[in-house]
Amino acid sequence: MDAFIQKTLEMAKRSGIEEAEIYYSQRDSFRAMTQRGEISQYTVNTGKGLSLRGIYKGKMGYASTEAFDADAAKMLTDAVRESAELNEDPDTVEIYGGDGDYPAVGTYEPALEKVGEKEKLDYLLSAEKLGLARDTAIAAASYNMLSTVSHEVRIVNTHGLSLSARDNIAFSYLSLLAKRADRTAGGDSLHISRDFSTFHPEAAAKEAAEKALFMLDAAPLASGRYRTIFNQDAMSDLIQAFSGIFSAENAQQNMSLLAGKEGSVIAAPCVTLIDDPLLPGGWATRGFDDEGVRARTKNVIEQGTLTTLLHNLKTAARAGVKSTGNASKAGYSAPVRVSPANFYLKPGAKDLDGLMAEMDSGLVITSLAGLHAGANPLSGDFSLMAEGYTVNHGKKDRPVERITVAGNFYELLKSIRALGSDLKFSDSAIGSPSADVGEMTIAG
Repeated sequence: MDAFIQKTLEMAKRSGIEEAEIYYSQRDSFRAMTQRGEISQYTVNTGKGLSLRGIYKGKMGYASTEAFDADAAKMLTDAVRESAELNEDPDTVEIYGGDGDYPAVGTYEPALEKVGEKEKLDYLLSAEKLGLARDTAIAAASYNMLSTVSHEVRIVNTHGLSLSARDNIAFSYLSLLAKRADRTAGGDSLHISRDFSTFHPEAAAKEAAEKALFMLDAAPLASGRYRTIFNQDAMSDLIQAFSGIFSAENAQQNMSLLAGKEGSVIAAPCVTLIDDPLLPGGWATRGFDDEGVRARTKNVIEQGTLTTLLHNLKTAARAGVKSTGNASKAGYSAPVRVSPANFYLKPGAKDLDGLMAEMDSGLVITSLAGLHAGANPLSGDFSLMAEGYTVNHGKKDRPVERITVAGNFYELLKSIRALGSDLKFSDSAIGSPSADVGEMTIAG
């Protein structure tokens, strides 16, 4: 691969491409599922590919390949020149020269690669078996999955930049169904870690079963305005649905109401929103972004004030600022976009019990559904199906289902009264503690 990369870059220079960059990606994955005590799905995949982008006659061209021979090198350089000549984008895109020193981040755990497939399958079978044994009301495991992923990225360019990074991670998800007479309810458990010794089938079974059994007694809530707390999972999902409003790329395309709002108060004083690519153990922890810009931690919102949007090199050049190191590619052949790294609300002092005690009576929302259809990132409006439980005299009361919570994300940021101490990253690199968001409109 080293030889192919160097040969391709040399061929690009000889063909008249002024600056060039190679982006190489390899991804190895394992995924298995069980159903009724048997392995129902079992896949092991390896995929790798490479893209070349270069500046030719002042314009950027792109090409990609999964082949790594002499013909592929020529195809890439020819395709980059052709792509550049067809490029009508007026913006100049930079091939980055580098930042000198880059931070060392611990995103690769060698011990995870040594976990055998039998050990992974045994975990899955045990989790399902233990879940079904938790209570006679647990009728089935509707979903039981374990996956491990290992990923390598390399960025090499004609400026002498040569970067590489490896990361791996494992995640499991168990969903159980509880039944009583004509009532059915679900509960789940998700665990993500680079340390497989933290995966305990007993803990997964217990969490999923307890959630399902609790929700068996759920009922709708009368419509009205309720003092509301979004728990960690629900608040994380809401931030994820609206995370694009903090992208300078979206702002410059008039797809975010935060365009030009840097320096303005957009949230309550207790709100600090952090983008931290250097977070130890984070799912999206990295030393550099997908353009080779050094990763750095920044407060996007600091005590209610918007301090910056997230930039790659192109959006930063448009705005006359430096890149924040948030260039991202969905894959080796994908275009460079903007996305957050480990993106989360800074936790407060009280845990969820403390927030409920302060609220006294109201509603805790634990899950949201319909985020793709029911949330409008441009306007900030949302109307989402939800589940949770009521709070009475500061204590967890009865479960609630089939309710709709409606509001506006921009207004919600301003109405947050307090953030909990229970920061959690649910199923992505976007996380949150529980959040007391004041009164919300609830339809039962």
